[in-house]
Parts: sequence; C-alpha cells; structure tokens
Amino acid sequence: MPHPATAFAFNQETRKLFVGTESGSITEFVISNDSNRLTQLKDYSGHNKRITALHFALECEWLLSCSRDKTFRWYCSESGRLLGSFTLSAWITALQFDFPSKCAFVGDFSGAISVLRLSESGHQLVTTIRGHASSIRSLAWDSKRQQLFSGGFDSTVVVWDIGGKEGIAYELQAHTGKVTSLHYAASTQQLFSAGEDGIVAIWNMDIKRNETPSWVESDNCQQCNKPFFWNFRMMFDTKTLGQRQHHCRNCGKAVCEACSPNRLTIPLMGFETAVRVCSICYALLKDKDRPSHAVLINVLHAVMSMDLDEMKKRMVTVGQDRVVKVWDVRELFSLKSEQ
Repeated sequence: MPHPATAFAFNQETRKLFVGTESGSITEFVISNDSNRLTQLKDYSGHNKRITALHFALECEWLLSCSRDKTFRWYCSESGRLLGSFTLSAWITALQFDFPSKCAFVGDFSGAISVLRLSESGHQLVTTIRGHASSIRSLAWDSKRQQLFSGGFDSTVVVWDIGGKEGIAYELQAHTGKVTSLHYAASTQQLFSAGEDGIVAIWNMDIKRNETPSWVESDNCQQCNKPFFWNFRMMFDTKTLGQRQHHCRNCGKAVCEACSPNRLTIPLMGFETAVRVCSICYALLKDKDRPSHAVLINVLHAVMSMDLDEMKKRMVTVGQDRVVKVWDVRELFSLKSEQ
C-alpha cells in the first residue's frame, strides 16, 4: 500500500477486509478461503488525514469510518457511495455502532462521545455525553443490555447505561495509565480493558454496581469545617491556613487531607484499587466484606491495541515495544470473581 495502515475492520462471514491509512484513504479487500490471496475490491474517498477507526455493519452493508480530519463518515459498502458525514470540533478517536437502532457512538480527543442516529439520507444528533477528564481512546458496546463502555487517557473506564435512558453512569478504575483498548465478551458478560500500564483487567459485568457519586463543591471541609485555600475571608477571620480540597470517592463530599487520610477499594463502585475515602466512610467500610469483581493480569508490555476472539478464546495484545503477543484466555473467560 502507498501509505501506512492505521485501522482495520474484518468480517469473517464475507472475508472482507477494510484498511484505513495514514493519508485518509480506505481500501476494501477480500481474503481467499485459504488465506493465501488478497484481492482489492474498491476504494473509499473522503477523508484527508489518518483513519482512526473503521466498523463494517454487515446487516445494513454500511462501512463507518472516522479520522483525524474531525469527520465521521458512513458509506454503502455495496456501491461505495458516501451516505453521510458529521464533523466534530476535535480529532475522532473511537467508534461503535448499534445496528437495531442505527446509532453510532463517536468518541473524540476532547473526551466527548457524540450519539448519532444514522440513515441513508442523513443523521440526527441524539446527544453528547461527557464523563472523562481527557481523550476517549476506545469504545465497546453491549447490544443486549444497551450499555456503552468508554476508555480514556484519564486511566478510567466509564459504563454508560444507554438503554435505561436515565443518564446512569459509573466508573471502573484499575488502570494507572491510559486505557487503550476495550472488548466486551457477550458470551460471559465480561469486559476486557487494556492500557499503557501493561495491565489487562477482566471485569465481571453480570453484577449491579453503584453509580459514582457526584463531587460536591464547598468552600470548607465538610467534616472539620476548615477553609479551603481560596476561602480568604474565613482564613482571615479564623487566622488559619487554607487547606487543599479533596473528594471522598464513596460519598462525594469535599474534605481536607486530615479528614481523608485513608484509602480503600470499593469494588461495587468499580474501584478495584485503593482510593481516597473520608474518615466517616472509612469507618463504615473498613470492616465490611468487599470482594473484588475484576481480575488484573500483567501482560508485561504497554498495550497499544488489544483484540479478542471469543470463539477460539484467544487474545492479542500489541505493545509499545513492537511485540505482538497471543494469549490463551480460556481460563480468564470462565474466571469469575466472587460476588
């Protein structure tokens, strides 16, 4: 190919392979049954910068693409005709599609996810959702329960209950680096997340987790009432130094360092690593049984991309070290943390 490949989509049933490139071009190939021959079928034009994600929807014969040129496009894969496009204000970095509703989920570099309802004649912007402090890197979709999973540069996975239509979202936190890849295994209701920290987390998704509390903003610590450093009037009146504001991950209250010295795991909120909790919540939680609902595996390289074959129970990780590793994950597929 004249330009480096940057994105792929392969359909096993039709053996069609779609390859996006650094220049923005997309080429469709068909792979022979013996995998020894690659035949070029057609090219798709429209983008002018790196293709960041591709998705082929066989049910409606659509090819969906997104690019660093800030555009999302969808094509008829039978004719190669452009059906529509949508422009965002930031690089588009991740893509998922739900065929029954014809909804596309488009993540971008600003941390937003645009939800679009598509048709052959146009689109409707349903909503834009935000839950990450930085860029979206990967998206996964649970079509049965209508849940969207997003992984970001902020080391967090966010679970969005799209089907519930109540705006419920909660976090899954186990990574210490950028979350680069997500894959939802529908057969076992497990979410696989991989990151630059070299960790693959396998999340048990057949349990009900609690929604992450909203953080409360206050001028004073909500436990000891000491002023935070911007509360100049109270600092002057009480002749005390201002405190730095922190937040309890269990209740969301604004607290100072002295009132939140402890750390705990809170698996039912998705916190598999120890996080800050206030003194009151620590006293309530420290003696309670808090079994883990995830398994963390060190794959010994910073993962840039990860994919999963549920039928063969194989996982592939591609690292910053330029090494491709193939993993037998039969045990991980069947492994369930105690609930």
